[in-house]
Amino acid sequence: QVQLVESGGGLVQAGASLRLSCVASGRTFVSAFMGWFRQAPGKEREFVATIRWSGGSTLHADSVKGRFTISRDNAKNTGYLQMNNLKPDDTAVYYCAYRRWGVALPTTPKEYDYWGQGTQVTVSS
Repeated sequence: QVQLVESGGGLVQAGASLRLSCVASGRTFVSAFMGWFRQAPGKEREFVATIRWSGGSTLHADSVKGRFTISRDNAKNTGYLQMNNLKPDDTAVYYCAYRRWGVALPTTPKEYDYWGQGTQVTVSS
């Protein structure tokens, strides 16, 4: 089992920045991936970014490319999502997710094995 705990959400104005954190504990894997998804009211869960734990290769959704950056600190078993130039359309509950192993960078919810509880990000105009 892997437990994920997110933090860092909040209410900000458009143009501001936030950094989300996700701490993984339990039986973690060197071969793992960590992803970030978001879900706005009435919408499906949407892929934001993912990172390969070993090697650090990343993939970002087009909607956040150039504004959001995913990273990780292996020693702390923590993943981050740095969000800059936030827009009202970024308002959602943000979830981190964990996949134990694989080949390609996973971008759909069903590819992940564990999920955090979510953290609310609200961007006012």
